[in-house]
Formats: sequence, structure tokens, C-alpha cells
Amino acid sequence: MLPPRSSSFVLRTIRSSACRLAVLGLILVLNTVEVFDQGAQAVDSAAPPELQIDISKIGLGKEVVITQGNKEWFMRVEVTPENSVVVRQEKQGERYLLDESEMHDRAMTAAEVDAAITDFINSVKTRQKVK
Repeated sequence: MLPPRSSSFVLRTIRSSACRLAVLGLILVLNTVEVFDQGAQAVDSAAPPELQIDISKIGLGKEVVITQGNKEWFMRVEVTPENSVVVRQEKQGERYLLDESEMHDRAMTAAEVDAAITDFINSVKTRQKVK
């Protein structure tokens, strides 16, 4: 037969178990927070990169190149005294999704060129927000 244990030994054992449970609970909570934090980082890294917009003046016209990852949108407005040509392209990687041009039988004004470029940029931004 074993000798009876003292009450101080029992109290130490209870405290020790309670301490272990508290530490285990704390570890579980911290691991859960870390898992959620890693999930949030994964969602952030999955977001598409920002649009990069470059506008340059070409003679009387303008050109805009918008890039996002491997997608590219391009618009060029060439203006001569006799006519205006507008070229629009969209490509993903090396594959063209859109390649069109239009010709106007008059010279576009600077305000019309600016409006066409602004409309093009806004349409690309809107399409990217919808996706």
C-alpha cells in the first residue's frame, strides 16, 4: 500500500495541470491567429498588380500604354493636318485580344485627343474593377 499523499503535493499537481492547460490554450490561440494572418497574406498576394499607365505626346497626338502583369492595353492617336488615326490594342502575353483602328477625315483637336485618351484609360480601369 502507498503512503497517503500530502495535500500540498495534490495542490502542486492541480496547479501544474492548470498551468499546462493555460499554456496549451495560449499556444492554440496563437497558432489560430497565425493561420488567419497567413490566409490574409495569401489573399493580399493574390490581388492583381496595380495598373501602370504611361502617356506620351507624339507630334499633335498622344499615346498611352497601360500594363498590369502580362496584360497590356495600348492606344495611339496620330493627328495630321488632313486626318486622324486612332489605334487600340489589347494583348495578354503575346496574344492579341483586340487590334483595331479607325480613321477620321479631319484633324482632331487637342481637347478631342485628350478626351479620347481619358475615356480609354477610364474604360480599362472600369473593366478591371468589374473582374
